[in-house]
Amino acid sequence: MTENFFEMRTEGSAVKAAIVDKYFRVWARIMAARADRIAYIDLFAGPGRYQDGSASVPLLVLEKAVAEPALRDKLVTVFNDKDANSSKTLEAEISKLSGVDVLKYKPHIMNKQVGTEIAKGFADLQLIPTLFFVDPWGYKGLSLQLINSVLKNWGCDCIVFFNYNRINMGLANPVVAEHMAALFGQERAAELTKELEHLSPADRELMIVEKISEALQDMGGKYVLPFCFKNEHGTRTSHYLIFVSKNVTAYTIMKDIMGGASSTHAQNVPSFSYCRADKTMPLLFDLARPLDDLEALLLDKFTGQTLSMREIFDQHHVGLPYLLKNYKDVLLQMEKKGKIETSPPAAKRRKDTFADGVEVTFPPTSEKKT
Repeated sequence: MTENFFEMRTEGSAVKAAIVDKYFRVWARIMAARADRIAYIDLFAGPGRYQDGSASVPLLVLEKAVAEPALRDKLVTVFNDKDANSSKTLEAEISKLSGVDVLKYKPHIMNKQVGTEIAKGFADLQLIPTLFFVDPWGYKGLSLQLINSVLKNWGCDCIVFFNYNRINMGLANPVVAEHMAALFGQERAAELTKELEHLSPADRELMIVEKISEALQDMGGKYVLPFCFKNEHGTRTSHYLIFVSKNVTAYTIMKDIMGGASSTHAQNVPSFSYCRADKTMPLLFDLARPLDDLEALLLDKFTGQTLSMREIFDQHHVGLPYLLKNYKDVLLQMEKKGKIETSPPAAKRRKDTFADGVEVTFPPTSEKKT
């Protein structure tokens, strides 16, 4: 995936669009039940369609709003692109959508350069619940100030898509130091540049994504979830999609969506990455045995405690790759091996099920089995 990721509809670009579209559908349904108006804002919207005619995210969002009665009178959409031709093309594509006239709020199309002026404008407003999608070509216009200007308000989540390679190269380029400071923060960017000097490419990537996540959390985005896109050969990282929210339920919903979009699953634990090559390359992911790791983590975290299955999940999964079904699978196995006690016990439940309300008692430290 190169810059054509934004022009040609590759498998990767389709996965990106599907993740955003699926999250929008769930988020919009929840927010529309709680607010009189909700918004979707995309400041790097593009022309609306890929070169093969497939709809990109702006059109997918509007198609959903047209088809959903609960959204027709509540959804406000703002689409921007600094390229005048892209804005005009998007406007024309929107006008062609079947049923678009039923929307109470006509989509607002802008043609502006994204920078401090737009960020300040959002910062001065008390926004309605908003899903904010930031999808620049590289990193210009992408800043903590911009993300925080929307995320500060209730019901607002942000999805950021960026070119990892450009940021990786930009951190070593003093010419774009201003852009790196906008993304990481002045002090963190300077520290990161020094820390990266002697790291391997793999460690550089981990460090860069970790620092971006830290920066987002420091400004109030408590729940941060990255999803990695590899190139077609699986040899290098191309882009990252990062979800940011202040709400753990939103985080859990996106985690399920990203988990389902992952191209590999080891012991049913998603990789939170997509690579076309994963479909043809025989990779021995099960050697890592991530579910065995989860068993040990649970025994350590909840020593001597009694909690419901849902309480275990809610208190434990943030920051880890495991989904709800992974916890149920592991607890079932631990129950069968006698490592935990349950109420009701397996004999009184439907076979091989572990409902949210099943209570689990973990052994004291002295009783843990190896």
